Amino acid sequence: MSDQDIKDWISKQITSNDIVLFMKGTKAMPQCGFSMQVAQILNHLGVEFEDINVLEDMGVREGVKSFSNWPTIPQLYVKGEFVGGCDIIREMFQEGELQSYLLDKGFEVQAPAS
Repeated sequence: MSDQDIKDWISKQITSNDIVLFMKGTKAMPQCGFSMQVAQILNHLGVEFEDINVLEDMGVREGVKSFSNWPTIPQLYVKGEFVGGCDIIREMFQEGELQSYLLDKGFEVQAPAS
């Protein structure tokens, strides 16, 4: 696939799924600790998300980094919007901001912010 094909594919995934996590491995079997942390947070909150294993395609792995202009994996998108990587998601979760963000986007969360 060309760089543009990869960019178009990534864009399609982000627009056709409410929550997308580009990660190393899958939500059932994460292949790195950072991806595992974000998947665990989303699972803890009880939100459904599409997991895309960047280890299966080097083009997607590099493509998503240039797409978001963010150098690391995992990357979380909600309703087409780039939210952040592991550190940002973890901090947002710990502060209750991720729960509020998801509620504002129309999702039900099992552990709402207090």
